Amino acid sequence: MNTSCNILISVVTAGACMQAATVAAQSWPVKPVRVIVPVSAGGGIDTVARAMAQKYSEALNQPFVVENRAGAGGTIGADLVAKAPRDGYTLLINSTSMATSAVQYSKLPYDPVKDFAPASQIIFTYLMLGVNTKVPAATVKELVALAKAQPGKLNYGSTGSGGSPHLAAELFRLETGIDTVHVPFKGDAPLQPALISDQVQYSFLTPIALMQHVKSGRARVLAVTGFKRAVIAPDVPTMAEAGFPGVEVTGWIGVFAGGGAPREVPARVSAETQRALKMPDILARVPGWGGEAAGTTPEEFEARYRADIAKYARIIREAKIPQLE
Repeated sequence: MNTSCNILISVVTAGACMQAATVAAQSWPVKPVRVIVPVSAGGGIDTVARAMAQKYSEALNQPFVVENRAGAGGTIGADLVAKAPRDGYTLLINSTSMATSAVQYSKLPYDPVKDFAPASQIIFTYLMLGVNTKVPAATVKELVALAKAQPGKLNYGSTGSGGSPHLAAELFRLETGIDTVHVPFKGDAPLQPALISDQVQYSFLTPIALMQHVKSGRARVLAVTGFKRAVIAPDVPTMAEAGFPGVEVTGWIGVFAGGGAPREVPARVSAETQRALKMPDILARVPGWGGEAAGTTPEEFEARYRADIAKYARIIREAKIPQLE
């Protein structure tokens, strides 16, 4: 067989292989897909994941099986996805803790950027700056003035060192120059009574945690940390509208494929996520998830994820928050 024949056969073979690979990627999924949730069953992320997995299953005619792999601030579940085969059959649904863990821990068993392929942000979340009614401040500027008049006297509570409420409060301190004392709690359940009893004077909390106390008259909400006003509190200004544009802190729950998965996988997951978020039954559930519907492209979500890692790295560095081992 002459050289030209050999070249022709090689070209045809290579073309056939490329075509087969493309068809295989486009036909995803052809078998069940694992959906790893790095927290215990029953929590907010788990609730979102199970609702979305059901919609993916219905749209793509394959089971999307949710597996809870909790522990180590979500890094155990994330590590499982990072080390899974790069075929798109293991997904991760996680929250902003994915970005905070990337800078909070001094060592991780995976690369938080290279080992994951962001597919879509499902919802975006935000925090609310709240004070108890004993605090003589009705606006953010009044709270800042009060703190500056009493350096080191006001306490702020968080749901734990390194979590989003803590980092939001530290960003607030960095941007305003106030001197206040951090009091960490193990979650928002013990933090809420501490706030309304004046053990701590202010805190950044989720809308679900704070608004119940606002409605009962035991707390006031001064601002939301999102880029727009909250649907559930349209009269409350954003931090930017309150005069502090540098204190924008929005979170998310999103879905990732493993790094190196076929490009068509995150694109398909994104398309189905956006489709699901237009369905009335899903839209009705979103407020109970503590956020608002997002639905983004892989490119948009990747940009957001990388920007969040950079933002939290800056806060941890400038606020001198110790990293965890």
